[in-house]
Amino acid sequence: MSNLKLIHGSCADQTADAVVNAANSGLWEGGGICGVIFSKCGPKELAQECSNYQTPIKDGNAVITSACKMKNAKYIIHAVGPDFRQTPKAFLELFNAYYNSLVLLKDNNLHSISFPLISSGIFAGNLPNPAEESAKQCCRAYKKFIQDYPEYDIDVLLCAFTSAEYNAAKTIFNNIENK
Repeated sequence: MSNLKLIHGSCADQTADAVVNAANSGLWEGGGICGVIFSKCGPKELAQECSNYQTPIKDGNAVITSACKMKNAKYIIHAVGPDFRQTPKAFLELFNAYYNSLVLLKDNNLHSISFPLISSGIFAGNLPNPAEESAKQCCRAYKKFIQDYPEYDIDVLLCAFTSAEYNAAKTIFNNIENK
């Protein structure tokens, strides 16, 4: 049976088949969770894996690499969330970053995934509550995935790094989950 859970912590610290990197379109090492994931995987090793893809990757798309030196995951799914500073109404692209990551998980016969709150950091732009919006789109993508693939079980962790993000995400998460 599939499961979606919100936790307070870093997605890079969770044990899962795949950890999601909130990637930039060039798949290069960035700041925030992207930098943490590159560090845990081995920056040179993960950069080499990422170089196998033709970039830029479009907003909402996702690609997969091995987790290199990371011990708690087998794979990294690089989900390119929209940059709301450039595209302030890119909610579909944010939804797609989550949904396409789940499909990529299934396509690789994997069953557990650990997400950050995609596009809630530097890419949040002027969103009034980026953690809420990201949690909302994650919940929507999860519900669509289990509707589209009812026989494929997945365990999804949505990870809010700060207390403020967790509290904001929890509000929307609980409202959506109870509907």
